[in-house]
Amino acid sequence: MTSKTLLIIGGVAGGASAAARARRLDEGLKIILVERGEAISFANCGLPYHIGGEIEDRDDLIIQTPQRMKRRFNIDVLIRTEALSIDRQAKAVRLRDLASGQEREQAYDLLLLSPGAEPLRPPIPGLELPGAFTLRNLADMDRIKALVDAKPQGRALVIGGGYIGLEMAEALRLRGMQVALVEAAPQVMGPADPEMAFWLHEVLREQGVDLRLSCALKGLAPGGASGLLADLGGAKPEPFDLALAAIGVKPESKLAREAGLRLGRRGGIVVDASMRTEDPSIWAVGDAVEVVDLVSGKPAQIPLAGPANRQGRIAADSMLGRASAYKGTQGTAICKLFDTAIAMTGLSEKALKDAGIACEKVYLHPAHHAGYYPGAEPMHLKLLFDPQSGRILGAQAVGGAGVDKRIDVLAVALRAGLTVRDLQDLELSYAPPFGSAKDPVNFAGFLAGNALDGDVALCHSGDVSAPKVDQLLLDVRTPAEFKEGAIPGAINIPVDDLRRRLAELPKDKELLVNCQVGLRGYLACRILSQNGFRCRNLSGGYLTYLSTV
Repeated sequence: MTSKTLLIIGGVAGGASAAARARRLDEGLKIILVERGEAISFANCGLPYHIGGEIEDRDDLIIQTPQRMKRRFNIDVLIRTEALSIDRQAKAVRLRDLASGQEREQAYDLLLLSPGAEPLRPPIPGLELPGAFTLRNLADMDRIKALVDAKPQGRALVIGGGYIGLEMAEALRLRGMQVALVEAAPQVMGPADPEMAFWLHEVLREQGVDLRLSCALKGLAPGGASGLLADLGGAKPEPFDLALAAIGVKPESKLAREAGLRLGRRGGIVVDASMRTEDPSIWAVGDAVEVVDLVSGKPAQIPLAGPANRQGRIAADSMLGRASAYKGTQGTAICKLFDTAIAMTGLSEKALKDAGIACEKVYLHPAHHAGYYPGAEPMHLKLLFDPQSGRILGAQAVGGAGVDKRIDVLAVALRAGLTVRDLQDLELSYAPPFGSAKDPVNFAGFLAGNALDGDVALCHSGDVSAPKVDQLLLDVRTPAEFKEGAIPGAINIPVDDLRRRLAELPKDKELLVNCQVGLRGYLACRILSQNGFRCRNLSGGYLTYLSTV
């Protein structure tokens, strides 16, 4: 045991987990946790669900109280206390009691910074008006919920289509409000690829959300019966009762910056694998730190609760002499949107391109369990991999039940360094109510393995949308399916008729083959390639094509 003092700035995931871990490791350590808000450890990811009514009791969001922290862990907690500055030479932090305004110095031997991230506040006029909110803490939640309780039939404007924006759009619709969601980009859920976000757009519109993509809020003004007037670029301002800015977050690293600690390109505190800053007495964790992306190996800013918890534990280990290292963030995340979820791990295709990393991709649209068992729900799965080695680079899935399971399996495979061929051999639990004998994860491995092994060449929506003069589009679905909708310019020969109609196809052109989801197209390509034709199969078929046009 030591007689040192550990001072922690900020609670919630990183700070609270570090405090508890440090106490378990050392009974003699004096631990002081400073929190600017009222709650030291609360479920910030649960805030939209209390507003929406799924979590009825507010107290269920409070994970730990100062009193329980003192009783169980002998940790001194100072709430409503702000850290103003760090004197690194004197090893002291200046604190202000927000209730009394009194300031004092608190000495430390070990200092942990866990200030989290703060909402982005772009220079849009009116975001400071009553009725305009951001959502970061319990106080924000209480203010938003009070307004929704007062005007459950009102109009709400959600600005931004990321995690919080989508969750709040759902919460406000569940409470009966009319909701307009505006997103400056052409898609919601920026970390995902556009064709995967497409399915979220469909869900939002089906649920009555007024979705406006490539639309930016120009300003808010007071006025009208609803209280707020929003300039969304139309002929006249639109009235709303509530506006929520969910444009994103940035590291709250002002305290670190003013103390002279090194920051990364995006403002995150730079730490080593043990979560230690360049100052040997100061560590930092959570949304305020810069991490290393597991796939690219490059610095990144990825604010997630799971990594923050692990970082808190690692920092406590390091402070108290235990060898422990953070091994990078892979961005595994999931977001619920009504009865649909989007989940992802690793890098998206657009992020891989930005990083200069070559990739190939396959799409599939399986049911989440055996199709013959009642209740099978469709999902849309995209797997990204290295075109030479088959290393898994990322995955995204959208659907109902079973999305979390598949992305979690792929997240483990990615972290373990497995290849797509390894996915073929994974032995996953199967019974008709839960999955299929060939699980979607196995099936993704088969599709990617076929491409790596040269059993089939792949093409994608960009190829079939603009075929070259020496290419021909071949649709191998049934005539009824073809009549309901097809890629412009395609000819139709059903796969079951293909062998007897090969003479109708030119051998001097490359055939770009599609079916509904990719399976029949693969079978057709096997027939064609063994009969001397050049051909490529549209991965994910017509269903994926529809998500790109």
